[in-house]
Amino acid sequence: MVDKRDLDAGFTGTPVEPPEGLAKVAQSAASGVKREVYAVTTGARNHPHTASALLLTIGLVAFGFGYLLGRSSLESSARLWR
Repeated sequence: MVDKRDLDAGFTGTPVEPPEGLAKVAQSAASGVKREVYAVTTGARNHPHTASALLLTIGLVAFGFGYLLGRSSLESSARLWR
């Protein structure tokens, strides 16, 4: 039979040694991203109309930029084939 004390001796969720090198940088970056995402979601929750207007504006600008790039690419490739 397995003793209950043996089961409690497993991984507790915190590493014995603190992270070093790349692991430390990755952990720091992940915590920074989590803080920024939380700040953005809090702002969007407090100001839903501003957030939706901002997203719509960014989408329209991105669409217009892509359209212009597509048009210029189409015109330059037509000149090459003549």
